[in-house]
Amino acid sequence: MEMDIFPYNLHLSGSPMKKDSQKNQPSTTQTPSPHHHQHHEEEDESLNLRNLSKVILPPLGVSSFNQYQTHCKWIVVPMDSRYRGWESFMVVLVAYSAWVYPFEVAFLNSSPNKKLYIADNIVDLFFAIDIVLTFFVAYIDPRTQLLVRHPKKIAMRYISTWFLMDVASTIPFEALGYLITGKEKMGLSYSLLGILRFWRLRRVKQLFTRLEKDIRFSYFWVRCARLLSVTLFLVHCAGCLYYLLADRYPHPGKTWIGAWNPNYRETSLWIRYISAIYWSITTMTTVGYGDLHAVNTVEMIFIIFYMLFNLGLTAYLIGNMTNLVVEGTRRTMEFRNSIEAASNFVSRNRLPPRLKGQILAYMCLRFKAENLNQHQLIEQLPKSICKSICQHLFFPTVEKVYLFKGVSREILLLLVAKMKAEYIPPREDVIMQNEAPDDVYIIVSGEVEIIDCEMEKEIFVGTLQTGDMFGEVGALCCRPQNFTYRTKTLSQLLRLKTNALIEAMQSKQDDNVAILRNFLQHHKKLTDLNIGELLVEGGGEEDGDPNMSFNLLTVASTGNAAFLDELLKARLDPDIGDSKGRTPLHIAAAKGHEECVLVLLKHACNIHLRDSYLIITIHCIVDINGNTALWEAISSKHHSIFRILYHCAAISDPYTAGDLLSTATKRNNQTVMKELLKSGLNIDSKDRHGLTAIQVAMAENHVDMVNLLVMNGADVVDADTYEFSSTRLNEMLHKREIGHRITVHDNTTNEVILKKIEEEGECGKSKGVNYERVSIYRGHPVVRKEHCCHESGRLIRLPNSLEELKNIAGEKFGFDASNAMVTNEEGSEIDSIEVIRDNDKLFIVEDTNI
Repeated sequence: MEMDIFPYNLHLSGSPMKKDSQKNQPSTTQTPSPHHHQHHEEEDESLNLRNLSKVILPPLGVSSFNQYQTHCKWIVVPMDSRYRGWESFMVVLVAYSAWVYPFEVAFLNSSPNKKLYIADNIVDLFFAIDIVLTFFVAYIDPRTQLLVRHPKKIAMRYISTWFLMDVASTIPFEALGYLITGKEKMGLSYSLLGILRFWRLRRVKQLFTRLEKDIRFSYFWVRCARLLSVTLFLVHCAGCLYYLLADRYPHPGKTWIGAWNPNYRETSLWIRYISAIYWSITTMTTVGYGDLHAVNTVEMIFIIFYMLFNLGLTAYLIGNMTNLVVEGTRRTMEFRNSIEAASNFVSRNRLPPRLKGQILAYMCLRFKAENLNQHQLIEQLPKSICKSICQHLFFPTVEKVYLFKGVSREILLLLVAKMKAEYIPPREDVIMQNEAPDDVYIIVSGEVEIIDCEMEKEIFVGTLQTGDMFGEVGALCCRPQNFTYRTKTLSQLLRLKTNALIEAMQSKQDDNVAILRNFLQHHKKLTDLNIGELLVEGGGEEDGDPNMSFNLLTVASTGNAAFLDELLKARLDPDIGDSKGRTPLHIAAAKGHEECVLVLLKHACNIHLRDSYLIITIHCIVDINGNTALWEAISSKHHSIFRILYHCAAISDPYTAGDLLSTATKRNNQTVMKELLKSGLNIDSKDRHGLTAIQVAMAENHVDMVNLLVMNGADVVDADTYEFSSTRLNEMLHKREIGHRITVHDNTTNEVILKKIEEEGECGKSKGVNYERVSIYRGHPVVRKEHCCHESGRLIRLPNSLEELKNIAGEKFGFDASNAMVTNEEGSEIDSIEVIRDNDKLFIVEDTNI
């Protein structure tokens, strides 16, 4: 059994014989020159296709497998080139003997040709030599797939299989007949024994089978040659046999050729042979009989069986030829059908001509690209070979891309192995504006336009050339694409998944920093691309600064949390500040980028850092110790960010609430104070100097601030120690007794609120009514404690009924509270207004929270 392996374009590093000859030589460490290495690769490639047919697969698990080692120096390896040459020579002799034998039996029986007789004996001699040689040819065990080289096993196998048939087909029966009878004319019995020579035809079959597997030859033409050889051989044998029937028939005039020419034996040999072949071909193709036809019964019987045999032969030939032709035109027909279907789809849906052109151009380009079978071929190969192919094809282009300058070769090879090449026709949108950042593209050839779409109007921004990259802004910043990228010409692009790029960046810290630095420095210069969110305005830092502090601040200001996270993973300082001392946390909190705040907190930024905040007064510039990120968040009314920062700051600093209230009081910033009170801060919290906000306000003599704090329930203690008007303070306290608010809304001024309180107070006095007050909160008290809910409550006058209380709560909190449940601080349900007392805390629980 023989095994041939012909994989596609694999690299074979020299022949195994050469390896064995070098096995025992001492090894030396030597670095070959590039020229020597290239020459060696070319030599190996030239040997590749020739050596592949000699490969024997080693058995699984066997490490020391030598396929060419023999136990005897006389044993011949069947894959050896010299033995293959001998086999090819024997195939030529087989073709000669199979063609000449029927001709001699049919046409030369009466007058043997001595030259052909000598040639036949010489051919038989070569086949006898081949029989002897076969006893020394190793074979592949069909069970173990191992090459058997033991002489006795080889001999026993040959004797038990093909030996007798090979000997029978090699015996010169004509020569034996001449020695026995003394007659040169062959008898019928000797002619029948000569049929054994057809046994040699199995060698021709083996040759065609091996050629069909050899990629150096076209499968189509090898298959056609095989079918043509079978057809011609059968036509030749049938013609010779049909003539033999006429020649041996006792009545020469009553034969197919005698009816046509009674003296046919006197005509030339060439005319008789052509007549027999003519009959054979017309009978096989079923276009006869007009001139040559069967005359006697023997000829009719022969034609019956010949026609039945032709049915099977014709089906075999038509089936094979149809398969070859259809396989060659299948993809073309599928392409034409898909084009026709696309045209019908465009016409049926009335698509514009531009879309029709794009669809047809894409389908044509895909058909041409699929003809190359690039992706299918690469997917069939081992991963190591795929990496080598990608490295050879794409690495020179990828290493020149700006994003990968200074990146290690290891990371580049990892990225190149994950890239896929695509052909994109002209005027095709590769990336759409506001599309998800799934892929990054590198231009290998062609041009790509950058389009900015605004209000259904396309604005041309720029053109990218070979070696440029696009899609990386959305990928690194984890946000929708800024622009539409459209091919201007036929372009070859390398596509890389965003996830693959991020994973490669995270695998090596130094390369991560290098890629991010390249990205930021590159986009500083691309002012024409309008990427203002990522540009550094006004310089501020040199391009060579390894910390990239200003870039870190810029990314924080844009709200790109994913990119900010990558910068911080590159071990940049999260507390770096600008010239005003503002850190990334200050900027993110002020602009309301909650995700950026969470990223900065994850990387352990300092919450308590202050910037260089200054107040310019009429007389001088007063430094009041700067702002924290908490102040930036609350002053910008970003309550969700404020709650996050406050929760973190209060853990490490118990004076956080008092310091914020005192700072707002010192600056007499009533807007911030209202926002702090809305966030639920205790108005009587003390700062790190032991002072409350009301004490600071009275010390600073901020009348409006004192009024705001008093009306929101601030506890006034030691009022006599401050230089504040006791009369005003008593008036404020008196007003608080008759009307109290927890928070003051922005759209209502203090004067309006005070006026309303005075009117209500006068009305209450005139009626002699003492109003009871209660605090209402939204949500169940237990749930609020578990989730640390800081939503502020409302202090209202106790209504006359529970239904009225629910209506007021619904108006205050903005939901339908008609079916809500009212509970106290312990969660007990209240079903009557009479059980509620002054200053009670009530909780309004919606149906979904019960």
